[in-house]
Amino acid sequence: MAVETVAPVLRSVTVECTPEHAFRVFTEQVGEWWPLEKYSIYGEEVAGAWFEPGAGGRIVERSKAGDESDWGEILVWEPPTRVAFTWHPGSAPDEPSTEVELRFVAVGDATRVELEHRGWEALATPEETRNSYDQGWPGVLERYAAAATA
Repeated sequence: MAVETVAPVLRSVTVECTPEHAFRVFTEQVGEWWPLEKYSIYGEEVAGAWFEPGAGGRIVERSKAGDESDWGEILVWEPPTRVAFTWHPGSAPDEPSTEVELRFVAVGDATRVELEHRGWEALATPEETRNSYDQGWPGVLERYAAAATA
């Protein structure tokens, strides 16, 4: 029996800054630009989110009460050109997750940030979940781009 392959979500955005700055804003300031009001575990009780730098680090959301929920684990940490991580907001780390990889490519004085979100086959509803993220990533990247060029 053949394994069905679900196409990855591919998105990109160009930001008017260096790859170093683009990488730092994405990884060090995620709690400032991520649309926590729309995409968070704790909803109105969310206090922030952050990356723990380096392979093996977590991506974490914290509630105002101090509770933490992992969004994923960093698989690749190559500043300022690449970061990849598992992605399972609100799920236990041993439950199926997808993977997100970002590449930061210098283009003249700007940086093209290329996002690939893959691994949908492991999920219970692969196509539905993929389509949801395909609709959600553009708005997330728009907020990121605004923060990176501010």
